Amino acid sequence: MKFDAILPPLPLARVSTLAEAAEAMGFDALWSSETQHDPFLSLTLAAEHTSRLQLGTAVAIAFGRSPATVAYTAWDLAQLSGGRFILGLGTQVRAHIERRFGMTWPQSPVGKLREFVTAVRAFWRTWQEGEPLNVRGEYYRLSIMSPFFNPGPIDHPQIPIYLAGVNPGLCRLAGEIADGLHGHPFHSGRYLREVVRPSIEEGARRASRDPGEVCLAVSVFLVTSKEEAVFAREQIAFYASTPSYRRVMALHGWEEAAETLSALARQGRWDEMASKVTDEMLETFAVVAPEAELPQAIEDRYAGLADRIAPYIPFHPGERDDFWCRLVGALRVP
Repeated sequence: MKFDAILPPLPLARVSTLAEAAEAMGFDALWSSETQHDPFLSLTLAAEHTSRLQLGTAVAIAFGRSPATVAYTAWDLAQLSGGRFILGLGTQVRAHIERRFGMTWPQSPVGKLREFVTAVRAFWRTWQEGEPLNVRGEYYRLSIMSPFFNPGPIDHPQIPIYLAGVNPGLCRLAGEIADGLHGHPFHSGRYLREVVRPSIEEGARRASRDPGEVCLAVSVFLVTSKEEAVFAREQIAFYASTPSYRRVMALHGWEEAAETLSALARQGRWDEMASKVTDEMLETFAVVAPEAELPQAIEDRYAGLADRIAPYIPFHPGERDDFWCRLVGALRVP
């Protein structure tokens, strides 16, 4: 089980220092997200200032981009990093695609993401192997790649692609076509075991693949203090209120609580939502333990279930360095 760090939303000027610290601390990978900043730009700086650390997006929003722009950016990052880059792609939800990115939500998100990945890899094969670009699908028709626009082969063309998914459809797609799945932080061990893993395996079987080839990476709520418990309750309440994640609550018989949280969210009563997350819910969706017992608690929950984990707590060098050193030392596989 690999132990990774999440890049907090920082100005670009601070990224190189954080990446150097994460590598020195012993983390296996550093993941950037698409929240307040572009997820690729920060990894360019991180690649330049590290030599061992894997670097990936968790995630870049596919439906806010074209396959061509993503293919070019990933190609350059793979070359710059010496093969350490992982392309993580997600769909987001309809409201954000239409009202934040100004793009069209597809009739079939799973179908479009499948075509998106197919198109990205088609570009890579064209550049690396000289294969003619020929993508003809429902969402993308791509056939032009003249030498002027062809960056040519690179030393590390086998770029892993991870897909983000909560519900079975995207998890099956990851098993079918991807190198890994980014599991959502709003999960339980039971949900991973009963829904996510079986869906990955089903998708892999459909494609005649070995499910063991698909890495399951999850970010994890960690709670070692009252302050962290408050933060985790707030995050759990927000995700539980979102209809897209309703299946997670339903698995545990908490549909009524999810409906209550959705109603509070619609009314803008955000301050009341965290109080609806019970201690049982907190301990189901977060790893709750004293700092000294945290490594064993993480092992107990995720060993044999997840292949790599990243604390949902963002890594800030200079803050809790002793905590991070102990945690990385206890969990990282040499």
